[in-house]
Amino acid sequence: MGGVMIIKRLFILQAVLLLGMGSVFLLPKFTGTQPMGVVLALPADLDGWHGEDGAVTDKEKSVLGPDTEFARKIYTNAMHNRIYVSIVLAGQDVNTSLHQPERCLPAQGFTIVNKNIETVPLNMKSMPSLQATRLQNVETNAPANGHASLYYYWFVGYNDVTASPFSRSLIDWRDRLFKGYNQRWAYVTVATGMRANSPESEAFADKTIKDFVADLFPKIWKPNASGG
Repeated sequence: MGGVMIIKRLFILQAVLLLGMGSVFLLPKFTGTQPMGVVLALPADLDGWHGEDGAVTDKEKSVLGPDTEFARKIYTNAMHNRIYVSIVLAGQDVNTSLHQPERCLPAQGFTIVNKNIETVPLNMKSMPSLQATRLQNVETNAPANGHASLYYYWFVGYNDVTASPFSRSLIDWRDRLFKGYNQRWAYVTVATGMRANSPESEAFADKTIKDFVADLFPKIWKPNASGG
């Protein structure tokens, strides 16, 4: 009897999965992307920070969609601190254009040791704070006090800003199902280095990124285009 029930449940599960996958064909025909909600140009200078253009590798260009666009800078200040900033703007196929750090960091030799959603206060009245995904990473083969990094990232669409890749996917389904279009998403990353297993270094890195993002976000967001 128990075996019959298990098989019955498996049939039900399979039917649900097939229904979910089949619903893709019920979505409205794709009619193109919306205008982007970010300025695809990073400022040269930002409140004590000076930025130099960062390279986009041939591998990135070959792996990501051919119509993917980039803006990238490495910022330094008078204390020789460094912040890496990248904007990746998706083309027609968002699935081939946006690869979040959870997929890329392990391939680069880092282990993600902590992940959470962080609130970043912003210097703007129309949007007082930003939700960003925060990743704490250490070099996989580094000693206990070796190199580590802190990543903050979020997604900006035509009408929406979200910290979650899952939330972004749900928004895409909503838009295609009820509106017949995709938002043109940009994936924004702000990162800095720190010492592994150092609470002081981690706290400093968090403050550095949050202060930087508070000044950066209003300069790269298009509030009118993004419904803000």
